This record gives sequence, structure tokens and C-alpha cells, in this order.
Amino acid sequence: MTARRIPDEAGATADRSAVAPASTWPAVSVIIPTHNRHELMAAAVRSVLAQDYAGPIECIVVFDREEPFQPPVVVPDGRTVRIMTNDRTPGPAGAYNAGVIAATGELVAFLDDDDEWLPAKVRLQVRALQAHPDSAVVVTGIFLGTGWRSARIPGQELMTLEHLLRGRRIEVHSSSVMVKRSSYVGEIGLIDEAIPGSYGEDYDWHLRAARLAPLVAVRRPLVRVRWQYSYFVDRWHTIIKGLQYQLDHRPEISQHPRNLARIYGRIAFAYAAAGDRAEGRRWAKRCLQADWRELRGYLAYLVSYRILRAQLIVRLAHAAGRGV
Repeated sequence: MTARRIPDEAGATADRSAVAPASTWPAVSVIIPTHNRHELMAAAVRSVLAQDYAGPIECIVVFDREEPFQPPVVVPDGRTVRIMTNDRTPGPAGAYNAGVIAATGELVAFLDDDDEWLPAKVRLQVRALQAHPDSAVVVTGIFLGTGWRSARIPGQELMTLEHLLRGRRIEVHSSSVMVKRSSYVGEIGLIDEAIPGSYGEDYDWHLRAARLAPLVAVRRPLVRVRWQYSYFVDRWHTIIKGLQYQLDHRPEISQHPRNLARIYGRIAFAYAAAGDRAEGRRWAKRCLQADWRELRGYLAYLVSYRILRAQLIVRLAHAAGRGV
């Protein structure tokens, strides 16, 4: 990608007309996959249109397994909203890929249809990429949960593959990602649509990106992530298949016992929650052999012996802003 000079940062809510002309800023395409969340999707689109970024922003809403419609939003100058259907694999992976392929911007950013951006997000991410031209991906911190009170901030400005292999980091959220489009369709590659149910597709893609260059982090919470029950709650067999796919296709995970134990523990809990108690115990044993500190291994045992109910554990974890 041709380097562009990024104007100096103004305030977090700067008027776009008060900074450098749009021609000095790279065009950004924002991909919003959506499925039956009409009001939330419209709010997500409005947060994109409200960015204080002086350059052009193209918002692409990708309707997945539903009829497309134009969201009820006011589109200001310098912004466009496009709608399309997911013509690839059903699910988030196919929808994101379809949007990026259709995008016209030099940079692409992702936003889940139930999340929202703060006004300075795009501007600060573009500046961060300009400051680190060898990197192709930039993420930000997030606000997590209703009321947006819980901030999760990346621990370092440059996140290496080693950092990500230590465990999945909730602050490296799909709704915070911006990437050079040429890298997405080139050396990094599209999101893997073969992952069962698109479970963990973002973490898989982050690992592939970090293998090439560190992920740049804007260490400010610039995304509001609506913490609610996941689409995958109670879809235990999809979770199991998705996690086993990670183990089969990302051998570097096995080099980090703590992360390996985390994945083993999640598989163990999913088996136990699905009613396969013997398999849950087998994976729980593997989990604790990899790292005895991994709580999920013990929880899987408790569920498999019917001492605790899986639904109760999921609900308590959710209340604490965590998954199982």
C-alpha cells in the first residue's frame, strides 16, 4: 500500500471539516455482518457514520441468511452505506470475507452488528498504522458490557504472535480490528470459512496475522462491545468442533501449555455440558495435565459429576464479563 501522510491528531471529537482535506486520508471500508438484529445493526451503522475521521468511509452491511434492506440512517457527506447479501459460506467468516472482497477502501475495519464505535476510533487507528508501516493490523481497547463501564486495554502497543499464543485476549476483539485490505486478501489471507460454525474464526485469523508482523494496539477503549449471551451458548458440539479444528490446524498452540490447557478445558466443559460425561472427564484430565491451574478442568469435572449445572456456571461467568 502506498504510504500516506496522516494529519496530526486533533481532539477526540474533532469536527471533520476542521482538519486536513479528505484527499490526504486513506479511504476506509467498514464491514458489518448482520443477521436478524435490525435495531442494533442500525445503531452500529450510525456509530460508523459519526466517526470524526476526515477521510471517506464506506459502510458495507452484509446480510447473512436474510433479505437485505437499507438501514434507517442519515448519511452525511463523505460517507456511503452499501448493502449486500453474503454469497459465500453462511456465518460470520463468509460474511466478513464477502464484505472485504466487495470493499473499495485501502483499509478495512470490522464491526459486529451489536457493537458500536466511539467517534475517534478510525482516526486514531489510521494514525497508528501510519506510525508502524511494517504492520498491517491495528486493534484498540474496548468497553465491555451494558453501561460500558468495564474497559479492557491491550497490555502493549505491539502484540506479537507470542503474546497471542499465551491465550485468547478479549481486548483483541473483532470489532476493534482494522487491516490493510491488500494484506487481508494477500499475505494474511481471508478468514478461514472451513472452521466449524465460524467458532473462534477471529482468533485463528489474529494468529495468522501476527505470524507476519505484530498487531499494533491503540491503548484506549474505542469500541463498545455489548456483552450478552453468545450465539454459541448451548451449541456445545459446534464449540467442540471449532476448538478441535484449532488444535489440528494451529500446531503452534501446543507449544504453550497454558493456552493448550485453556483449549482442553473448554472442550472438556463443552463435552460435560452436552451430557457426554466420560468424554468431559477425559479432556478435563488432559487439561489439568497440561496446566493444573486451569479452572475449566475442575469445572468440567464438577459438571460431569452433576455437582454443578453448566448453565449456572455460564451465567455466573457472563455476569463477570467472561466466557467459559
